[in-house]
Amino acid sequence: MTALRSYLRRRVVLVALVAFLGAYPGLHNLLVSSPVGTELALVLPRVETMVSVFYFGLFAMSFDFVSGYTGYLSFGHAAFFGTGAYTVILVANGKIPFLASSTPFMLSLLLGAVLAVMLALLIGAVSFRLSGVYFAMITLGFAQVLYVFVRNWDYLSSNPRDGMSVLEHPAGFEVGVPGIDALNLQIASADFVGETISMGWIQLSAAEVSYYMVGLVVLACYLAMRRALRSPFGRTMVAIRENEERARAIGYDTFRYKLGAFTVSAFFAAIAGGLFAGYARSVTPENTFFFLVSGDALLAAILGGFGTLAGPLLGRLFHESLSEFLSDQAGGPHIDVGQLGLLPYLRQTLGESTLATELYNGFTVGEFVEVFVNGHESLYLGVLFVLFVFYVPNGLLGSVQDRLGGTVGSELPAAVRRLWGRYRTELPTTIRRLWGR
Repeated sequence: MTALRSYLRRRVVLVALVAFLGAYPGLHNLLVSSPVGTELALVLPRVETMVSVFYFGLFAMSFDFVSGYTGYLSFGHAAFFGTGAYTVILVANGKIPFLASSTPFMLSLLLGAVLAVMLALLIGAVSFRLSGVYFAMITLGFAQVLYVFVRNWDYLSSNPRDGMSVLEHPAGFEVGVPGIDALNLQIASADFVGETISMGWIQLSAAEVSYYMVGLVVLACYLAMRRALRSPFGRTMVAIRENEERARAIGYDTFRYKLGAFTVSAFFAAIAGGLFAGYARSVTPENTFFFLVSGDALLAAILGGFGTLAGPLLGRLFHESLSEFLSDQAGGPHIDVGQLGLLPYLRQTLGESTLATELYNGFTVGEFVEVFVNGHESLYLGVLFVLFVFYVPNGLLGSVQDRLGGTVGSELPAAVRRLWGRYRTELPTTIRRLWGR
């Protein structure tokens, strides 16, 4: 018990963050049901959005594990995401020999991760002969070869839709302990009927069940990667990033360490892909193997901070929240309390008379809103990305760490104590001085 208290004391920021995320669905429901719920719903991400932030944030963290800590940008990381996603759906459809379609989701999730590790060994054995932009390009080439292969193989599709090869499995997937029904709960996106829970005064919707189950898997994966980075293996990865020639000169086999980091990264990328497939219950080459999937992971890492591990998750949250805010669509389970994008919100609140007001030379407020808001989500995200590169090059979490002079978990509690100690002594004096005036 003493050891547990000591551990929690050293990880107070992580514990506080996990506690906040655990309470988020309830807080979200409470806040969007308040008198200012319409406005709050504009900036608070929906629970369904948070599920996608979790599994794609895990993929972005796996990308940062190898790219942020060894300095080798893997532009073909979507290959491992897609391997995990397709393995889950193929197993569920009985398309993998010697595996029944009733194989538990958690086992097919691990199988996909193992296959991704084997694929990473093959790709890495060739790619790590190169460095810099050449490494990035050869990994991208491998991923594109797999993308074309998967897209053109009819065996990997079950329902061609709008010219795309779609592989589906509408039945549910359960996250938990295989073989123990009481410890398994079904995950499902809004397009499918999911599992709800009712325990006394606790009522969890299908979206909230998915939120907690996917979140638990992501938390376990994050802790495992964090532990690996704090081991001698992780410190060697950082040494390779800082000066690979020096690391090689003092006796480290840098090729083996880079390959090891690549395979660990592939393992967790496949877990993320499997969670995506289990939640969406369908996959396509475009949303799994395509190179832009790796691009989204790179964007999340830049927004959150390279070499921070948790930063890409924060970057993905920022990206998804902004996308939802700028959306021209209304949606979500709380539409009656204002779960709207910015454009529907402006249309609702401004009113017809305000929208018809002329600004200049026949140009009305409504036309201004349509021209500068409607359909320009990608434009504003691109501008924001450029601003981040220029003014926040270390990302959100990286900039905070630079400000604190160390990791948030170790330095933030000390900084809070210093601020509290200073203001606790200065505040009474300041109040007396102001009262005297």
